[in-house]
Amino acid sequence: MYRDKTLIPTEALRLCMLGTLAIQPHTYAELAREVRAFASRIVGPSLDVMGLSIEVLRAEGLVQPVAAQPDPADETLELTDAGREELRALMISNLRSPVDGNSQLIFALKLRFLHLLSDSDAQDQVERMREISETEHARLVDLKQRYGAEPGQFDAWLDLELTQVEDRLDWLATVKPAG
Repeated sequence: MYRDKTLIPTEALRLCMLGTLAIQPHTYAELAREVRAFASRIVGPSLDVMGLSIEVLRAEGLVQPVAAQPDPADETLELTDAGREELRALMISNLRSPVDGNSQLIFALKLRFLHLLSDSDAQDQVERMREISETEHARLVDLKQRYGAEPGQFDAWLDLELTQVEDRLDWLATVKPAG
């Protein structure tokens, strides 16, 4: 984790793997494909999405095979109790404004797996997303006030960004825990 207790890219992938297994057991190959597909659709195909090996999760005792197979690649993996604890720890981590690809990935993962948290933890995450979005909104308003009158397209771009943040804030106000 970064100093501000937000997730680094490999932890975002770890969250994706654990959350995917929390929903449904997968084989090694299925899990790798699912994580690669989801992450690349959020941050683009250039991300080295398998920087974290599934074998690390197994070695740390976070996942285990449902039933042993002669070829470990054929084993269907599921979360252990330790894996569920790690998933929760990753889910309740701090958030950063979704400006870069990693932050967008973490926002998306938290929303995708929000239903796996208790109502209290889920509501806390939604509130953090609102706070981050409000901070981003204030930053953009400040930029508009300081530089919006300059010639060029910067003011129009700021209007676009402000609309997106305002829409996100409106939407987050409607999100309720599903637990």
